[in-house]
Amino acid sequence: MSVDQMSLFTALLALVAAAVALVGVVLLTTAAGRVVLVGFRTDARRLAFSVAGVSTAASLWFSEVGGFIPCELCWYQRILMYPLVLVLGAAVWGGDDLLRWRVLPFSLLGVAVSGYHVQLQWFPDQASSCEVSTPCTQQWVDEFGFVSIPVMAFFGFAAITVLVLAATVREDAGLPDGLRAGRDVDSITPGEGP
Repeated sequence: MSVDQMSLFTALLALVAAAVALVGVVLLTTAAGRVVLVGFRTDARRLAFSVAGVSTAASLWFSEVGGFIPCELCWYQRILMYPLVLVLGAAVWGGDDLLRWRVLPFSLLGVAVSGYHVQLQWFPDQASSCEVSTPCTQQWVDEFGFVSIPVMAFFGFAAITVLVLAATVREDAGLPDGLRAGRDVDSITPGEGP
């Protein structure tokens, strides 16, 4: 696979991750959406693991096969993404009641670092701590006029964040308060009162 093909492929995957994050946010912010997400908790966990795995593999491909030299902010993003493969992998195979607290610190910091990196690339005439030999403003990938490697990382971290929140939504999320008291969601029939 050539660098151009890999750039296009990963940019398309990043756009899919952005769409997943957007749909997840919409579902998480509505009561009906949270009820829907209860049925997809295991799938959300698996998808978050897949996003972390693909992001890690792509970053390694770009540096080891594509020959791109990671800048300082790229290294910070890698430091935040790579452990998520292990944490989410363990959660997929063994379950994890503390998944939200193990993943969100990494993913939210990743959103912040990659968001800062994106704005550095969009507005390069500002001071940064990056080295002159590997500037953070260097755009190795530019697909669709806006998708660079930091944009891909931003979408990946955002998707992981939303998917982990979806994977840890409570059983009674979105139900009226009267139905929450010790009731199993599956035992409630439509139209049934408290």
